[in-house]
Amino acid sequence: MHIPVQQFDYVIVGGGSAGAVLAARLTENPMIRVCLVEAGGKDNNPFIHIPFGLSLLARFDSLGWGYYTEPQTALNDRELFWPRGKTLGGSSSINAMCYIRGQAEDYDNWAKQGASGWDFASVLPYFKRAENFCGGSDEFHGAGGPLDVNNLRHTAEISSAFVEAAQCVNLPVRTDFNRREREGLGFYHVTQRNGQRCSAAKAYLSEARQRGNLTILTSALAERVLIKQQRATGVQVRCKGKAMRLMASREVILSAGAINSPHLLMLSGIGPAAELQDKGIYVQQDLPGVGKNLQDHLDAIVQYRTKKPVGYPIAASAIPRYAKAAFRYLFKRDYIFSSNVAEAGGFVRSSQASDIPDIQFHFLPAILQDHGRRFVHGFGYGLHVCALYPKSRGEITLQSNHPADHPAIQPNYLAAGEDLTVMKDAVNWAQTILRSSAFAEYEGYLSISGHSLDSDEDIEAFIRERAETIYHPVGTCKMGAANDPMAVVDTQLKVKNIAGLRVVDASVMPSLVGGNTNAPTIMIAERAAEWIRAEQM
Repeated sequence: MHIPVQQFDYVIVGGGSAGAVLAARLTENPMIRVCLVEAGGKDNNPFIHIPFGLSLLARFDSLGWGYYTEPQTALNDRELFWPRGKTLGGSSSINAMCYIRGQAEDYDNWAKQGASGWDFASVLPYFKRAENFCGGSDEFHGAGGPLDVNNLRHTAEISSAFVEAAQCVNLPVRTDFNRREREGLGFYHVTQRNGQRCSAAKAYLSEARQRGNLTILTSALAERVLIKQQRATGVQVRCKGKAMRLMASREVILSAGAINSPHLLMLSGIGPAAELQDKGIYVQQDLPGVGKNLQDHLDAIVQYRTKKPVGYPIAASAIPRYAKAAFRYLFKRDYIFSSNVAEAGGFVRSSQASDIPDIQFHFLPAILQDHGRRFVHGFGYGLHVCALYPKSRGEITLQSNHPADHPAIQPNYLAAGEDLTVMKDAVNWAQTILRSSAFAEYEGYLSISGHSLDSDEDIEAFIRERAETIYHPVGTCKMGAANDPMAVVDTQLKVKNIAGLRVVDASVMPSLVGGNTNAPTIMIAERAAEWIRAEQM
């Protein structure tokens, strides 16, 4: 059977937060030919670009991979839904747009784990390079970069009450969570431009896609990396049911994310040898760390109902406001539809914390169930709480050697007892804040069917029955020192013992950062792009 072949300098698999950055940066050199391969379609769904539309995005099966975890023993054997973006922009096209880098110490900790040169002082210039910050350039922020980072154009009154609750619980109010001190409550900065979502696709590909040296293939599933004599030579993809080969004279770069990058490596014969052989895959390189070291932020929502007409409800009485909102957004790109819904949040310490916060909040002026896949009528508000530095570790493994079959996702939530302790502390923090005098006028009452949160046992039962992902998987192709047997890539993100192959995405993080993972992923890609371009000289 004849398989069509196309030639490029670089083939990038994954058009998400990292892949879009790489495609744009590498094609700044007009002599370099790049092919960007995205399994999903174009980012033309209008709900992607209207920030408030994120409340509906989980309902569009075409925008996600439809992943579920294996049954979670510590979570009552539930199989958890894991939304991951499957469209240009990847998960940056479906996330809540919160711009958070994590704690400076997180990156210093990467360096201590063997990722030398990834300490905070070394990575800060790449955060700044990516950024166009509304407050201008300073010690911590950049201006003029592709990624717009702005204040929200609209926030709900009850979100302001959440921020004001800080003084009731002896916490500071923070106006910027991306500086040295971030413990406290405040409004998030968001990746928005002119009141619209600024995904990685919008930030980096809007201009780049006009370049003649960039080919973007959408609805193209990468099936395996082609390897010859310990060198990656290209990628086999399936597009519209037909196989084709995209050859890379310089490098193949996997930016498919913490699930799909290790999956593709294993399908290509790179991974734990015994596991590959068990699935009938020829072993190109035994790398035992591929798919291991999986980490994610587990999250629970403490929700309150109220009879007061607040926030963003599904209610007949709110229809006039939403009609006004549609009109305002159409002409001014502001008011309710410019909201990211998760407008406010913050960071606090649990009883297990040292000197930095280990709990994050996302406050919602609405009632949310099942990741927004089910409508819930009425007025209410809720506080997402998540443990930032889980000790539990999971893995991504193969279910079969067929590229279209999903891998098995085993996060092993709460396998480490300390993680449950932090989550229980987080729920107690949430109750303290939501019961404070700042919320008194709303006369809210706990709305968690079948659960009270009055005792330690109640809280534990609630977590085991209701906790879900907050969408931050990392670590499955971790970078590390040459003598680390579980490292998959070196500190320049090159796959060990396979020439011409890198992994550039959240999978290379040795450990989770204390916050949302989109901004760090973009930073990683900015840094990788600089190294790759330097090697062209």
